[in-house]
Amino acid sequence: MSSPTSLEYFDTVVALDFEYTQPDGELPNPICCVAKDLRTGVVHRLIGNDLRRGQPSFLGGPRTLVVSYFASAEISCFLELGWDVPSHILDLYVEFRWLTNGLPLPAGRTLLGALVYCGLPALTVVEKAGVRELATRGGPFDADEQKVLLDYCESDVVALELLFDATRGFLDVPRALLRGRYMAAVAAMERHGTPIDAPLFQLLASRWERIEEGLIERMDPAGIWDGRKFRYAAFEDFLRQQSIAWPRLDTGRLALDSKTFLTIGNRIPVIGQIAELRSILSELRLRDLAIGTDGRNRCLLSPFTSTTGRNQPSSTKYVFGPAAWVRSMIKPRPGYSLAYVDWSQQELGIAAALSGDLAMQSAYQGGDPYIDFAVRAHLVP
Repeated sequence: MSSPTSLEYFDTVVALDFEYTQPDGELPNPICCVAKDLRTGVVHRLIGNDLRRGQPSFLGGPRTLVVSYFASAEISCFLELGWDVPSHILDLYVEFRWLTNGLPLPAGRTLLGALVYCGLPALTVVEKAGVRELATRGGPFDADEQKVLLDYCESDVVALELLFDATRGFLDVPRALLRGRYMAAVAAMERHGTPIDAPLFQLLASRWERIEEGLIERMDPAGIWDGRKFRYAAFEDFLRQQSIAWPRLDTGRLALDSKTFLTIGNRIPVIGQIAELRSILSELRLRDLAIGTDGRNRCLLSPFTSTTGRNQPSSTKYVFGPAAWVRSMIKPRPGYSLAYVDWSQQELGIAAALSGDLAMQSAYQGGDPYIDFAVRAHLVP
């Protein structure tokens, strides 16, 4: 199916926002939803049981465009409520990232930040701590509280309409819709999560301090740590006693960045051991992994966050973020298996297809483009 090339293709354009709660590792609990038909101006406000009465009619059919900001959050609520995922999604967060990638953003890349950047009135989405606390508390909500939550949700929809009007002239519609489809895929990935050996995780988390103490006892023969605290003075004395030259900062203090430790540790095994222990103790906070009550690791995948447009999930909440050994806790449920699959030479394959370069295509299909390039450059037989 070819992608629409213009916004005029759509019979209905709906700006939509949810308020929901979602503890770390758990599935979302949708509280309310506000949607506005940007062609007719009609506003729909749903809260509580109204959300769970089936697919709302305002979502229309296959020629409906759903506009949101960070659409994976909204689609996660669709999935939780059993609503059909929209065929066409325009995520103004992603398009704002696309338009401003690499540029300084005075107010960040939230919806408020996008409004400020575009010179639009931003008072509609000023953070209301009380409303967020109310949503986090959860229901039941009385009539006044429901109105507060719906009004707050609608303020984001008003902001969405302003941002949509300001940016629609810059949109590359076919690619914007493709990016919107990806945000729906992200919502599905976040919902599925990664199955974890929950008993093993709980055992390790409950005894992590004792494990750290055991690692220090085994890996710190120089006595550099005091309990679980790295002692700068003790490390400086150790370097002096061992006659190990060490670079210093302009301030005169030792350079303690990971690159320095890695460079010197590659030459001096005891420094490599100290570097490994520092990394384990400082970077791995096992209790921070976001594990739901169903034993699945779920966290925000943060799509399009990096400058290159990649996902950038939390390095502490995501099971693939900390040290590689943590992945040994990944465990499928009985009767299932898992495959870890990578697309080899993805960037080269895309470049070969888009450029039409037959030599590049041949190199990609040959299986080893590095050797192919070396042969073509007459650097190897």
